[in-house]
Amino acid sequence: MTNEMEMNVEEMIELAASIEHTNLQPNATKEDIIKLCDEAKGYHFYGICVSPYFVQLAKKELTGTAIKIVSVVGFPLGYSTVAAKVEEAKKAIISGADEVDMVLNINAFKSGDYATVQNDIQAVTTVCHLQNKQVKVIIETAYLTPEEIDKACRICIDCEVDYVKTSTGYAPQGATVEAVKLLRSILPAKIKIKASGGIKTHDFAVELMKAGATKIGTSSSLNIIGVEQQ
Repeated sequence: MTNEMEMNVEEMIELAASIEHTNLQPNATKEDIIKLCDEAKGYHFYGICVSPYFVQLAKKELTGTAIKIVSVVGFPLGYSTVAAKVEEAKKAIISGADEVDMVLNINAFKSGDYATVQNDIQAVTTVCHLQNKQVKVIIETAYLTPEEIDKACRICIDCEVDYVKTSTGYAPQGATVEAVKLLRSILPAKIKIKASGGIKTHDFAVELMKAGATKIGTSSSLNIIGVEQQ
């Protein structure tokens, strides 16, 4: 019984180290983000994911820790201009972001304008890599066919991104095991996968990790690691 309990604790610690504790709500407050940071410190999450507005606050709250600060670019719809995304990424990095999650220009992609999509991703990736920061591309799998997912991944491979991310959490569907498996079958090992959107339980998070996800983006982090919320 003791070994089983120890294994469970070890599993929870390992899972927490893969979670990006997230609050991207449009009505989030300073107090909400401070609480998010405190929880990340208390439960040793890999990182926190917040809007660009809150990056400086998160940097202040997490000084002296190894917790990563992740912020978003072109979020959640992805159709802002390349120049706007580049400036957003620069500002996030200057403010203290360690990683940038950018949204694919789905309008351009669905229109077959792959040159614009590639330029968009490459521009943000270059900005991030010049500052030794990681970039994740949110392709919003809910809107794409398997063939389109393959095409989006090929563009991400060409741009040498660090991660492909499933979802923003604002589409009709978030991460699925099937989508993660498909991404893993297409992407080279050096490009990792972040599953996000609708991940609320421990079992589902574990399924996604087994399917090939390296990171889990969720606002239900405490529930996933088995912490009862007050």
